[in-house]
Amino acid sequence: MHRTQTYPIQGMHCASCANIIERTLKKIDGVEKISVNYGNESALITFDDSQVQPENLSDRIKPLGYTLRVPEEHEGMTHSMGNPGKQEKIKELEDMRSKVRIIIPLAIFSIGVMGWEMFAQFGILPMMPPVWKVFFHHLLPLFATYALFVVGKPYLLGVARFFRYGKANMDTLIGIGTSVAFLYSFIISAFEDVLAPYVNIEYSYYDVTIVVIAFVTLGKYLEARSKLKTGDAIEKLLSLGAKTALVIRDGVEQEVAIDQVMHGETIIVKPGGKIPVDGEILEGSSYIDESMITGEPIPVEKNIGSKVMAGTINTTGSFTFRATKVGSETLLAGIIKMVEEAQGSKAPIQGLADTISAVFVPVVLGIACVTLFAWLFFGTGPLGFSDALSLGLTSFVGILVIACPCALGLATPTAIIVGVGKWATEGILVKDASTLETLHHVTTIVMDKTGTITKGKPELTNTINYSSMRDEEILLLVASLEKKSEHPIAHALVTASEKEKWVTHTVEKFESIKGKWLRWSIAWVEYFAWNTKLMDDLQLTYTHSEITRETKQGKTPVFLATSEAILGIFLVADVVKQEAKDAISALHALGIKTIMLTGDDKNTAKYIADQVGIDSVVAEVMPEDKLRTIHELQSEGKVVAMIGDGVNDAPALAQADVGIAMGTGTDVAIASAGITLLGWDLSKCVKAIRLSHITITGIKQNLFWAFFYNLIGIPLASWVFFPIFWWTLSPVFAGLAMAFSSVSVVSNSLRLKGKKL
Repeated sequence: MHRTQTYPIQGMHCASCANIIERTLKKIDGVEKISVNYGNESALITFDDSQVQPENLSDRIKPLGYTLRVPEEHEGMTHSMGNPGKQEKIKELEDMRSKVRIIIPLAIFSIGVMGWEMFAQFGILPMMPPVWKVFFHHLLPLFATYALFVVGKPYLLGVARFFRYGKANMDTLIGIGTSVAFLYSFIISAFEDVLAPYVNIEYSYYDVTIVVIAFVTLGKYLEARSKLKTGDAIEKLLSLGAKTALVIRDGVEQEVAIDQVMHGETIIVKPGGKIPVDGEILEGSSYIDESMITGEPIPVEKNIGSKVMAGTINTTGSFTFRATKVGSETLLAGIIKMVEEAQGSKAPIQGLADTISAVFVPVVLGIACVTLFAWLFFGTGPLGFSDALSLGLTSFVGILVIACPCALGLATPTAIIVGVGKWATEGILVKDASTLETLHHVTTIVMDKTGTITKGKPELTNTINYSSMRDEEILLLVASLEKKSEHPIAHALVTASEKEKWVTHTVEKFESIKGKWLRWSIAWVEYFAWNTKLMDDLQLTYTHSEITRETKQGKTPVFLATSEAILGIFLVADVVKQEAKDAISALHALGIKTIMLTGDDKNTAKYIADQVGIDSVVAEVMPEDKLRTIHELQSEGKVVAMIGDGVNDAPALAQADVGIAMGTGTDVAIASAGITLLGWDLSKCVKAIRLSHITITGIKQNLFWAFFYNLIGIPLASWVFFPIFWWTLSPVFAGLAMAFSSVSVVSNSLRLKGKKL
């Protein structure tokens, strides 16, 4: 059976780590697709579980220093167990913090010694006393040993794995650079007298080893702390779920953990409680706060037979319900999974960064080695062997340190993680990162009418009164009858009367002729209701032009009459949503053309379109016609987004460059569309487009700075400008620049959280 699941991966330190894991796991039989995300340290894997198991995948990458975390059976329901992955990251962060607290003071001390010696050469500071010089000469090797073999242990392991398996990553670069600096310095210190005639024994690089490891570790700590914040959206979604449920078992109330609730069990929900799983009310009624699903702040009334969803909040009443969906089947769990998969996916814009990162490490190793030998070969003549070796080693270490592709690997995923998370908090779910990027290029939005621009259910808009009675009196008469009907128009009339809390009349006789008329009696008076055909059959007169005008506006007339005269006409229509006009105007401001695609008649569609400012209308179409319209627009070179309800619009949603389903996140909507808007608010579509622009802009900024650091840093570290401009970049500052590049990229991504939509 084919499975797609996201797994946390431990041990990832850079973009090249992600590429190593991807290349390794892709070679395994049964792995169909894999996307490793360095930004959130996870892998989205599609595999055939009849050929391979997650444990096999983890075993394959363990020798390379990585662990694929396979959830235990009881952790299947993510939001019931908390977030174990985050706890591990927090623990790792604490370990890094303790190392940073020790290594940074050592680095500051080393910089002080290095600075004193440097400034003393220019006469800015007095020469260091010989006693102090000897003391520091013996102290720095101790500091460097601690830095390399304790704090720098991960980098040494990276070097060992490189020589054993041929896989190089950031740890390899840092490990080789600092190890070479340390070994050279150690050899100079151990064999001073023997080497004095050949090299300048005054130069050692213990301080480089200390400071580079300190800055890199500090950078990784700041990066990890920042990345922890990018997953806030998932944590907020996780917090929505209940931890326990009050279940009736063997006639006794029992409080059980959420993952122990089974299908069909009866669950009690008390006032103020969270609904633990999806289900259907068996007894009682209440008002449920469903704002986390629909975005609507007003609680929704629920009665026997109503469906309730996990994570929503009961307000005042108590009720019992039957569990229909538990664990990963619930809507909340589906939303969490969708957000996780979207955050773990890759946008097409990331392709260039991935390609470069895949070859970056071996190329950088080659550049560093060539630079070292170039200095020895070309620099020995004019500078002497000792100075040429010193410059060569400095360049070698500096290149390895600054060239780490961390910032490059973080540029896209961190922005995607923050962007998708912000969408989720706004009630907008995106299927993958490529959808987010495509939305950025959308030029035309095609939308369904019913449920998208209009409310999707008829309402009483106005009444034409032909009688001597008041409007509310004739409404009560027709509502008394319509209570017996299940037709949506009947429901609109009954709802209108119930809003005023009027008490309807008792109906004595009732007769229904489907499609034509209704007849009933109240207090022995016979009434008729329904359409124009009935009125014509009864030969009752009314103003035809007035009704024609109303019907052109999409209104359906319901006549109330006796056998002698028409008492009134009730106009019912699917009314436009209040926010629709503003949303259409906002789309126009973004340069997007809007098209209404509806199966309704042309007059009604034109009237609705004019109300909200839609650019053009295609009416009286079937689902296959909607699909053809999308095809035609795409053939004209337009990038098309389709907004629909995710059911009858499914073919068009799937064909569009971006499918946007409006509703409460039904299975069909999520399957057919790239984006699902929780609730029925069209303005969320505008927010989604704005956020796509913001996110893609953030990614481009990140990629620019990531490339900029490396393109400028490598030539400076190799000292190619030294003979011309005397520009150099020591390994110490290379380490600082590398750390700053990663932190700046993550910080830029986190700015998206504060952007107003």
